[in-house]
Amino acid sequence: WEEGRTPGRLVANAAGLLVLLVVLVDLLAFRELTLLFDIAFVMICVAAALAVRPRDFFVIGVFPPLLMLGTVAILSLTFRGTVADRADGLLQAVVSGLAHHSGALVVGYVLTLALLALRQLARKNAGAIRAPR
Repeated sequence: WEEGRTPGRLVANAAGLLVLLVVLVDLLAFRELTLLFDIAFVMICVAAALAVRPRDFFVIGVFPPLLMLGTVAILSLTFRGTVADRADGLLQAVVSGLAHHSGALVVGYVLTLALLALRQLARKNAGAIRAPR
């Protein structure tokens, strides 16, 4: 599991597309972002942390907050009522959307950073075991 080999840019693009797909499904089914989005967001963050190659850990390490911010900002611009009250201004809608989904953001981000740290530690220990003494 510590051997993810996918380039960071590809992982980030795939994660963004998966989040977009989940948003579309959630909006079509429920007309707002629900727990389905939150759970999928966390799972996508975990999958990204496991898939990325070690050289691109930084890309995925900063990705979850940017992904959530981008998702909420786009929804605030296009379908404001899905993340906030329809009467809210743009900035207020973004903040409200981030607040409503902060649990998923925190869990996704913590798991991402923890997995990347564990993968880094596993790589370091694997190198120490293989090195001749």
